[in-house]
Amino acid sequence: MELKKLIIVGLFLAIGAVLHAIVPGFFFGMKPDLMLVLLFLALYFFADYKSFLAIGLAAGILGALTTSMPAGQIPSVIDKFTTTVAVFFAYQLIASKMAGKTKYFTCLAISFLGTALSGAIFLGSMILLMNAPLSFPTLYLALVLPTAAFNMVCVAILYPIIIRIARRSQLIQSNPKSLTH
Repeated sequence: MELKKLIIVGLFLAIGAVLHAIVPGFFFGMKPDLMLVLLFLALYFFADYKSFLAIGLAAGILGALTTSMPAGQIPSVIDKFTTTVAVFFAYQLIASKMAGKTKYFTCLAISFLGTALSGAIFLGSMILLMNAPLSFPTLYLALVLPTAAFNMVCVAILYPIIIRIARRSQLIQSNPKSLTH
C-alpha cells in the first residue's frame, strides 16, 4: 500500500476510534459502532490484499480501546477482524467488478450486512465469553439492526464525498460522471 493511502486509512481509523469513543453506551454499555462506517470505506477505497488484515486488526484494537461494554475488548477485536475479512472479500468478489450506481448500491448493501454480521459476532462472543444472561435476539433486534441501517445511511452520504475528494487529490482516476473507482 502506498504511503498516501496508508495515511488516509490511518485517518479513517482514527476518526472511527474518536466516534466510537464519544458515542455513549446506552443499552447495557453497548453503543452503535460508527467505526465500522469508516472501516468499510477504507476497505472499499484503499485496501488491497496485502493490507486488509492489518486494517482489520488495527480497527479491532482501536475498537477494544474505546468500547464502553464491560469485558467488550476481546469481542471487539474478534468482530472487527472477522467482519473486515468478510466485507473485504464481499467487496472484491462482487462490488469491485461493478460501476456507477450499481456499485454504489452494492456497497450500501455490503455495509448493512457487514454491520449486521459485526453485531452478531460481537453479541455472540460477548455472550459466550461472559456467560452473560443477555438475550441475543432482543439485543440484535434492538441495537444491531438499527445500527446497521444507520451505518448504511452514513456510508450512503460519505461514499460520494470520498470519491470527489479522492479524485481531486488524484487518488482515484476515473470517469467523473460515474460513481466508480
